[in-house]
Amino acid sequence: MSEPLVIARQGYLFAGGKYVEIDGKKTLAGQLYAEFQIPENLTCPYPVIMVHGGSQSGTNYTGTPDGREGWAQHFLHRGYAVYVVDQVGRGRAAYHPDPCGPVRHPDLDGAQQRFVAIERDKLWPQAALHTQWPGAAAPGDPIFDQFFASQLPTIADFTRQQELNRDALIALIDKIGPAILLTHSQSGAFGWPVADARPDQVKALIQAEPSGPPFYDVGLEYLGPPEYYRAGAKSRPWGLCSVPLTYDPPGMPEAVQEKDSDGPGLARGWLQAEPPRKLPNLMRVPILIVSAEASYHATYDHLTVKYLEQAGVKPHVMRLADLGIKGNGHMLQLESNNHEIARVMLHWLTETLG
Repeated sequence: MSEPLVIARQGYLFAGGKYVEIDGKKTLAGQLYAEFQIPENLTCPYPVIMVHGGSQSGTNYTGTPDGREGWAQHFLHRGYAVYVVDQVGRGRAAYHPDPCGPVRHPDLDGAQQRFVAIERDKLWPQAALHTQWPGAAAPGDPIFDQFFASQLPTIADFTRQQELNRDALIALIDKIGPAILLTHSQSGAFGWPVADARPDQVKALIQAEPSGPPFYDVGLEYLGPPEYYRAGAKSRPWGLCSVPLTYDPPGMPEAVQEKDSDGPGLARGWLQAEPPRKLPNLMRVPILIVSAEASYHATYDHLTVKYLEQAGVKPHVMRLADLGIKGNGHMLQLESNNHEIARVMLHWLTETLG
């Protein structure tokens, strides 16, 4: 964007958390941090809450490692107020070992293999299509070093992440009012229970490559037919996440593995046993799922869509390559064409909310 960005008001707040006793002293734990900006030309009544993924922080949205504007600025230019979150126990949201538990530290090799240099290792077939990382994608390259310097330890327990951030995000929405929730990757697992708990307050849910697939993890080792990918742990016993969701009839869904993959290079996934339980609250929320051409999510985001549809939810699916936006890996908001991706998401919001 070339035009100046005029901000009418900005600041920060904390949401959620509770007072606990640690080592005999009272402290506040479990809160998230949210930095907000409200543009002078406010065109949408609902702010956008942007929630980063694993090992990341809110800086994912406020710029890029090569110095360009981030998604926060793109939304602000279009007249949306923006709240950029640091998850519980991350960045400017205090980490306390007792309520948060152990952390997992950033992994240099993993960051290259999954995020920035995926075309080198080709751990999944689509990785060869990756072209959009803005730099040499190796230690010593200034753009890569800026990216890796931003990586932070993550609460190791996946369920605890969801419990803490679900509660804190609900508290944030209760504090600021109806909002659009935009998640990425790990935080996709928070988006479902937040929208489930506040279906009238979450006016739209944008899931950029959300945590998945349903029920069981899949590894990145491509095996070919009939398995395609090796099976992993049952990390999402409630289908989309590992914390409870509102199903009709109530209860935890039963997982049944599909007989076949939907095609070469795609994972064989798990759906509900028939007849499936429905997700009545999520059926009331407009949902957009964004999937990139070269990301490891290209192997399984379709399974999340199939699961939602089986549960009665009708998400809008945005496969970027189908829109001519090609070559993206998982870090959509940081790559060279991040503005193109922001533009199509904003178009969907305009069409959906008016």
